[in-house]
Amino acid sequence: MMELTRKGEYAIRGIIYLAQQQPGKVSLISEIAEASGAPQSFLAKIFQSFAKLGIVSSFRGTGGGFTLGRSPASITLREVVEAVEGPIIPNRCLLDGGVCDRGKDCKVHPVWRTVQTQVTQILESVTMEELARK
Repeated sequence: MMELTRKGEYAIRGIIYLAQQQPGKVSLISEIAEASGAPQSFLAKIFQSFAKLGIVSSFRGTGGGFTLGRSPASITLREVVEAVEGPIIPNRCLLDGGVCDRGKDCKVHPVWRTVQTQVTQILESVTMEELARK
């Protein structure tokens, strides 16, 4: 089912922290971890995957750390969640290649599809800029 893991929670908190900083300010992973209540090594792995996706930019060496890779207005909650949790799938029957043999006969399948669509739209409509302000 679709439940946000601890990894997802840490990821969201860490990105919101970066979104609250002055543009261009490089934040140490230790600062981000402390602010988001996340174990530093765990958060570092999450942020490495964010860097590959361009959600954050990473800087090595002395004074190294992270900044947002793009403006907080252009980073959606959906993007952050899916980067760590994978696609939003409320039921396994919506997986590609389906694990359900009921197919077109299932009356609940369209309901799960609607849930998936609406949750995705809600998460897509929320930006890191909005969350950083609240």
